[in-house]
Amino acid sequence: MELRIDIEYKQILKLIHQLPKEDLERLTNTLQSEISTKRSSEKIRELILNAPVWSDTDLNDFQDARNQINNSRIA
Repeated sequence: MELRIDIEYKQILKLIHQLPKEDLERLTNTLQSEISTKRSSEKIRELILNAPVWSDTDLNDFQDARNQINNSRIA
């Protein structure tokens, strides 16, 4: 079930200014968390969409090089 209420920005601000200090701090923390989460997911999405793509050959070459590096550390 979804309830939608149309409230103007000015009305929201008036309501926020009526909040006690503790609730205002909770609201601030919640909003900051939401914003940072959204930014993080946007950055990850951008990285994924713009990231270079390796072919199977590229991946195999990388894995071979990685294995050689790992083997050289043992000796």
